[in-house]
Amino acid sequence: MATIVIVGSSTGGLPMAYDVRKQIGKEHTVKVVNAIDEFNFIPSNPWVAVGWRKSSDISFKLEPHLVRKGIEFYHQTATKLDPQNNKLTLSDGNEMTYDYLVLATGPSLAFDEVEGLGPKSQGGHTVSICTTPHAVEAYDQWEEFCQNPGPIVFGAVQGASCFGPAYEFGMIMETDLRKRKIRSQVPMTFVTSEPYIGHLGLGGVGDSKGLMENEMRDRHINWICNAKVTKIEAGKMYVDEYNHRGDVIDQHELPFKYSMMLPAFKGSKFLQDLVEPENMGGPLVNPRGFVKVDSYSRNATYHNIYALGVGIAIPPVEATPVPVGTPKTGLMIESMVTAICHNIEANLAGKGPVEEPTWNTVCLADMGDTGAAFVALPQIPPRNLTWAKRGKWVHLAKIAFEKYFIRNMKAGNSEPIYQKYIMKMLGISRLKSEKQ
Repeated sequence: MATIVIVGSSTGGLPMAYDVRKQIGKEHTVKVVNAIDEFNFIPSNPWVAVGWRKSSDISFKLEPHLVRKGIEFYHQTATKLDPQNNKLTLSDGNEMTYDYLVLATGPSLAFDEVEGLGPKSQGGHTVSICTTPHAVEAYDQWEEFCQNPGPIVFGAVQGASCFGPAYEFGMIMETDLRKRKIRSQVPMTFVTSEPYIGHLGLGGVGDSKGLMENEMRDRHINWICNAKVTKIEAGKMYVDEYNHRGDVIDQHELPFKYSMMLPAFKGSKFLQDLVEPENMGGPLVNPRGFVKVDSYSRNATYHNIYALGVGIAIPPVEATPVPVGTPKTGLMIESMVTAICHNIEANLAGKGPVEEPTWNTVCLADMGDTGAAFVALPQIPPRNLTWAKRGKWVHLAKIAFEKYFIRNMKAGNSEPIYQKYIMKMLGISRLKSEKQ
């Protein structure tokens, strides 16, 4: 009998738990460790932050749904990992042993890398949509802002890797301001480390540059690219703007009454503790605490440790004047889940890994009253297929997908939800052999 421990239970970890429980025999034990006792559908956080959703609309308690599937749930934080001895220490001090470990931890938010960055609850001057509690806090401040509006600055700081939500939240705020009939009182500026609008950490997807620039112009949103945020004070952001050679060409002091800036990510704290500075990270993690994985989504040193999602190490797509990370999108994560499940199943049968995940990107980006769909197969160029399209249908599709995904997670469905829903909707049926 084997024990499979999954750390993390968000949009990657929860499907992973359902999938591996379904695939392996009942004689094996599946355990889930998660720092919070709820599942939150993170892609809906921008809607929560303007009051279009309540946190209860996109959340549910994990334990009843996991236990019903024969999965043990531990509402604990992982505090230490001993990969040599297959031991995980939890926040209550207990040690958990494993035969296979799946790290689906997501990121830690590196607000501390920019002075003044982050929500008020953490001593910062900006809001965050990275977690659902952060989005709830952002909504409280949004309501205050709308009573006394002024300039908005939003975007993503240097080292950020998840740019889609920054664009989404900006467009959603702009739409909400128009609905409230106060848009004319709110100058908006988008600040991003991307070398150009629509880069998305992917070197662009189809005509994402033209599409997103047009959207910004239509909504009267100014932008600064190749931007490094040096400091944030209450009501003011300091930004250095670079050219393509990496020279500072302008310095901006941007006043704001409301600001949301996505931070750079790092690995979870217990994974950062494994960083060996003299070894440029170490056998398990890179210098920022992201898990190193091979083509089978397993660690090359510790073959019984697999990892998926935002917490894995992926190099930038290209060199840029200001550091830009590479995103890990839902379809890509789902592919990792499927591959890891089949590889653990093969390992239990005494075989080597059998399946490599496909690294494809399909993103539905909501823009409040319209939306944009981006497809990149594979995610990192050169690609076999790439395009970007805009329309109200994307906005409606994302609303429908939110309900579809949450319903399936409550039901314990282990089917590949992204492929079944989004790919079918977009008319893309073949996803084989689209690897990095």
